[in-house]
Amino acid sequence: MTRSIDYGKLMHRAMRGLIQEVLRDVRERGLPGAHHFFITFETTHPDARVADWLKERYPNEMTVVMQHWFDNLEVTDDGFSVTLNFGDTPEHLYIPYDAIQTFVDPSVEFGLRFESQESDDGDEEDAPRAAAPLKRSGDENESSVKDADIVSLDSFRK
Repeated sequence: MTRSIDYGKLMHRAMRGLIQEVLRDVRERGLPGAHHFFITFETTHPDARVADWLKERYPNEMTVVMQHWFDNLEVTDDGFSVTLNFGDTPEHLYIPYDAIQTFVDPSVEFGLRFESQESDDGDEEDAPRAAAPLKRSGDENESSVKDADIVSLDSFRK
């Protein structure tokens, strides 16, 4: 059997570790300056914990914003939990790193996007597709996840 380096899996782990490290820093020191995050995740992930009314409203995925108000941020090796405000209703969420589809900080034009792909054995696996800067629109406040330049890492996959 030929052994090979699975760069896709290594990148996956590294990018999830980057998110974890950023969130740990925010937990300890707060969000510096204009930094804020748009985090899109799969609400269908078996370990994601979302209020029933939010899951009904967002049955597949949702994007949360960590910016002006968030509370109870806890960061673990597998994911993070946070209380966010949804129309004056605080809700506690748990988001596993494996459920994250995009992580964007438009204040510094940084974004990551993860997509599910079929692996060689037929199982879906999350593979990092990008660690790319965002394009700015004319107004900094109008930057969004949709503006991300995506750089494919497929050339590194077997």
